[in-house]
Amino acid sequence: MQITKVEIRPMRNEGNLKAFCSVVFDDVFIVHSVKIIQGKESLFVAMPSREVKNGEFRDTAHPIDNDFRLLMEETILAKYYEVVGQDLAAEAVPIEDVTF
Repeated sequence: MQITKVEIRPMRNEGNLKAFCSVVFDDVFIVHSVKIIQGKESLFVAMPSREVKNGEFRDTAHPIDNDFRLLMEETILAKYYEVVGQDLAAEAVPIEDVTF
């Protein structure tokens, strides 16, 4: 599976929420409402979720495999830094090289 496109929509003055994004897989499947959030030490990617009856939030779409989750997070954050004009650390994977 390839991540073929990442669209970043930066947020301004929204606290820890830095951006929403959409991720396209194999040019045939898209996941919207992926969030980029500023954590205590670094940015992280939060998958789309909804609130359930007990007040907790559950992901509505998410990777099952941890290696793919990490690859997806690296790809999304690399695109985010590209859009906001910052350099990502050297270990980031360019989006055109992402396959699984």
